[in-house]
Amino acid sequence: MARTQEQQQASTRRIGAPDSKTRALLVDAAERLMLGKGYAAVSSRRVAGEAGLKPQLVHYYFRTMDDLFLAVLRRRAEESLERYARALASDRPLRALWEMSTDPRGAVFTMEFAALANHRKAIRAEIAAYAERVRQMQLDALARILDGAGIPEDDCPPVVVLQAMTGISQVIALEETLGITTGHEETRSFVERQIDQLEDSAAA
Repeated sequence: MARTQEQQQASTRRIGAPDSKTRALLVDAAERLMLGKGYAAVSSRRVAGEAGLKPQLVHYYFRTMDDLFLAVLRRRAEESLERYARALASDRPLRALWEMSTDPRGAVFTMEFAALANHRKAIRAEIAAYAERVRQMQLDALARILDGAGIPEDDCPPVVVLQAMTGISQVIALEETLGITTGHEETRSFVERQIDQLEDSAAA
């Protein structure tokens, strides 16, 4: 299929340096708009206005709006990977993982990118790649803890435990952003007791 004139121009247009302070301001502005007004509000004009810059600078640093969205996602993803690495290297990795996963502050960002991914294949692929990296980090840590607690993998597969923790934590985080809290205290208490018992057994 022939490429459009706009696509041809985008592919040959000079792009600003990736470590530019101006580029970082644009990424910051796009993230604030996403969190405050939703991904549909993120346009080149609005991003520029939020950053206090000229609209043409958006396309100087990003060939397309998808590239800008990807920059926001990748920056957040790398920060999260570092946080997960620190959490999983702590004395109580499962507790740290649980607390990160149930933090409602990240739920809005996740929801916006999940909605955006329904319409953007590149975004969906990036989210999947990041999620797989995080999932493997979590599985490695969980497998070590279960082994340390003397729990056979056949009796309690790490991937099943992880899926259960992830599912519960995501529901709690999502619901709390919507103001729904019924059953959360009881669920948190139950899961945290199981986590503490498991980590105590592994450390013994």
